[in-house]
Amino acid sequence: MKVLKRAYLAVILIFLYAPIVVLIVFSFNEAKSRGVWGGFSLKWYGELFKDRQIIQALYNTLLIAAISAVTATAIGTAAALGINAMRRTPRKVILNLSNIPVMNPDIVTGVSLMLLFLFIVGLIGKGNLGFGTLLMSHITFNIPYVTLSVLPKVRQLDPAIYEAAQDLGAKPFTSFWRVVFPQLLPGIVTGMIFAFTLSLDDFVISFFTTGPGVSNLSIIIYSSAAKRGINPEINALSTFMFVVVLLLLFLINRRDARELKKNKKKEIRT
Repeated sequence: MKVLKRAYLAVILIFLYAPIVVLIVFSFNEAKSRGVWGGFSLKWYGELFKDRQIIQALYNTLLIAAISAVTATAIGTAAALGINAMRRTPRKVILNLSNIPVMNPDIVTGVSLMLLFLFIVGLIGKGNLGFGTLLMSHITFNIPYVTLSVLPKVRQLDPAIYEAAQDLGAKPFTSFWRVVFPQLLPGIVTGMIFAFTLSLDDFVISFFTTGPGVSNLSIIIYSSAAKRGINPEINALSTFMFVVVLLLLFLINRRDARELKKNKKKEIRT
């Protein structure tokens, strides 16, 4: 039985990661053809960073991911604190509403945001879809994920420590910044990295909420593949994105492992 379980797991992992391995290998292929190995080369990585369109898309992607992650983290953290302070019934209602964007299909969210932005643009009578709408859409779909990442830390927090800090003479802001914030920091960092990762590789929502002249990497990859087929530069770009996301996930898991280890040590001491 154990052999069958391991074999099943191996097949699933091969099915999931074999295409990625092939993509990474062919990103170092000298030949342009995907069916012929022409020798090891970094040619397509050099061509990748010479392509102005891809570099601009990379800049847009990183800028939007960074701004949306920071903004969504600030809003999501405040939302987690507010939700935790609510009474039981309103808290359940808000939590259920917060879960809807997470469970909602991306295409529904993308079309809904597009219609909302078009309505606002038509109401104002000026402007168009572009960088601003793309950024707002990324902030919007990132907020629930940050809230759900920070909320468990808020629930673990002893509510008496904030009042104790004020009793010792600290002002409300100082009490939060010096006492409460460090306790929430692991969840905040995790939520921020998670939001950055989600924004980095989003396609569906970005496709519906952007405008002419503003594209991120996922849109560039889709457009290039649809028009000219898979270019070796796209293999190099996809490899680069995969490595970045892998590093971010590694940092999240490492932080969680360290925190778990610290909690076990505290439990042993107590």
